[in-house]
Amino acid sequence: MTYRVVQWTTGNVGTKSVHAITRNQELELVGCYAWSADKVGVDVGELCGIASLGVTATHDLDALLALRPDCVVYNPMFADVDELCRILAAGVNVVTTSEFITGTGLGDGRDRITEACRSGNATIFGSGINPGFIQLFAVVTAGISDRVDRIRIVESFDTTIYNSPETEIPMGFGYPIDHPELVAVTEHGSRIFREAVELVAHALGAQLDDIRCEARYAQATQDLALPGDWTIEAGCVAGIDVRWTGIAAGREIIEIRGVWTKGQSLEPVWSTEFGYTVTVEGRPTIKSTLSFEPPADFVGETLDDFIMLGLTITAMPAITAIPAVVAAPPGIATYTDLPLLLPRGVLNV
Repeated sequence: MTYRVVQWTTGNVGTKSVHAITRNQELELVGCYAWSADKVGVDVGELCGIASLGVTATHDLDALLALRPDCVVYNPMFADVDELCRILAAGVNVVTTSEFITGTGLGDGRDRITEACRSGNATIFGSGINPGFIQLFAVVTAGISDRVDRIRIVESFDTTIYNSPETEIPMGFGYPIDHPELVAVTEHGSRIFREAVELVAHALGAQLDDIRCEARYAQATQDLALPGDWTIEAGCVAGIDVRWTGIAAGREIIEIRGVWTKGQSLEPVWSTEFGYTVTVEGRPTIKSTLSFEPPADFVGETLDDFIMLGLTITAMPAITAIPAVVAAPPGIATYTDLPLLLPRGVLNV
């Protein structure tokens, strides 16, 4: 069958979602929500740098819901509980990359979303590359050990060319290295990783006693001008190493760690391997690395071209899940609830 899809916003990840939806043989783009007024009435293809699609962006929520889509691909930078509840209560399923895995970080908002799912008989599923897919990758990998002592996931990247001060400043980038609330800032900014720890624990059947966050930092030794028209001044945070850990029976059984750096002038100097490393400590210990590179036919003329290529792995886990989410019982679904997600409609033949 073909699934009727509405795209919600056309920012960085939303643009990659549109690219993927329009290329997928099993998906049909029927509508698009525009967050900013200057995008209203503009063809979605034009907004996303591809050929005209015959679908114009709108700010009219009722008109989009009246299209009776099977699913909304929800890609705002941050989730809006009111929006999500309105979509779900109207009977429309949601897949999202907007900092949503289990929903526990939303507090009372999670209860509202659960009720909207119930009343609308709809399902919501959240995933990106991390948190999201990489936790699934770790859980699947753990299936070939007969004893698991700990699962460790490390994401490591130089994000200098990434243009997203709106998401990186809340993590602690640019703060004075001696700011008294720096760890609290990073903990709040990276709180979605708490939900990732919960996901892995649930997959293992583990009851956690505690989830903890700790962080360390590197400072810029000279002013660093960055995309997005912002500067990290010398003496301010240009490297963040944050660890979220799940504790059970008095010991650490899950570690999800992010190591992000900017520029080459850091104090202290960190040596990191770029990509994702998953280690299942057990019998046997299994170590896997996940990296990505452009295809042979890729033509990149600007830094944005390479950034957008990288954002594909953020957008695709949610889109791949659409058929399973449409078929799922109403409520909040995670990877532990859905069947094997198959990459249908993407084979290049």
